[in-house]
Amino acid sequence: MSRQPLLLIAAGGTGGHMFPAQALAEAMLRKGWRVKLSTDARGARYTGGFPHVVEIEQISSATFARGGVLSRALVPFRIAGGVLSALRRMWRDKPTVVVGFGGYPSIPAVAAAWLLRLPRMLHEQNGVLGRVNQLFAKRVDAVACGTWPTDLPDGVTGSYTGNPVRAAILDRAGAAYIAPGDYPMSILVMGGSQGARILSQTVPQAIANLPESLRRHLSVSHQARAEDQDQVEQFYAEHGIKADVQPFFNDVPRRMSEAQLVISRAGASSVADISVIGRPSILIPYAAATGDHQTANARSLVKANAAILIPESALDAASLSAQIEAVLSNPDAARKMAAAALSCGKPDATQRLVEMVENLARQAQKT
Repeated sequence: MSRQPLLLIAAGGTGGHMFPAQALAEAMLRKGWRVKLSTDARGARYTGGFPHVVEIEQISSATFARGGVLSRALVPFRIAGGVLSALRRMWRDKPTVVVGFGGYPSIPAVAAAWLLRLPRMLHEQNGVLGRVNQLFAKRVDAVACGTWPTDLPDGVTGSYTGNPVRAAILDRAGAAYIAPGDYPMSILVMGGSQGARILSQTVPQAIANLPESLRRHLSVSHQARAEDQDQVEQFYAEHGIKADVQPFFNDVPRRMSEAQLVISRAGASSVADISVIGRPSILIPYAAATGDHQTANARSLVKANAAILIPESALDAASLSAQIEAVLSNPDAARKMAAAALSCGKPDATQRLVEMVENLARQAQKT
């Protein structure tokens, strides 16, 4: 086998797990490591962004959260089969370090690493541990936290690394902020794939409620679900508000860096992007998020006075409009919010993860 050290990354099938995994993979390849990704068939659909030299290992896994009675009854057997498969692969090509990023597809590889006592660590993106990371938190050598503070089990110490962000976000890290004023201004509205509908129902009306002296200067970039797009576009048009409504923006980094205000869910990646670029925000945590982790994700920005938090249960057009007006009519306060957001950013999150991996590898060599 190659003498290059081997990093095995175990990750589930959502962008939340896969993006930081991809960032670490790219960085470790540049360091001369070999990298493998262990996931299941569902997770393998999300691996298109990984460098082609990363070997993708598909291993059986399952979740109790979906399927009927028979499907759930088979879950332990599918996971056990995945663990056995992971053990066989690790015997053949022993990883130097195993890093789990959460999600059910990561169970087999992290479990196998624990059974073989290989150096292993977790990365948790959110402020509350996901179910799988909770299961393994006391069975790994280190836990890297993307959000701070993170709620951890008793006896578990986390290291605050931050969440890796895309290169396009890093290119605009700390971009100069143009405070609101009597000139063209923009608002970026990001709902996330699951939580966009309530923002599409509330934000347009909130903006329409603003005083004409503010509204006439505004242009809005609004991410809406495809089925809501026409209705949202029509509302903005009827109220004379300049708006670009799309299901997905390929240029979020540019739009965010040009915005005077971001209105967003509090997904970990969105919070990381907002803090690395440094923008005032109104955060509306997705109420159905597991363990209310989006409220936890928003904590650091809210505590730093960089963001205004509106619980979904308290969201209505009138209260949201009042908060938008409070930011856009107060340039000094908006400028302070932008600076405070920037102070919460961790643009070196990927490098911090790299250092933790290398540290585990060094410790293993000494034993």
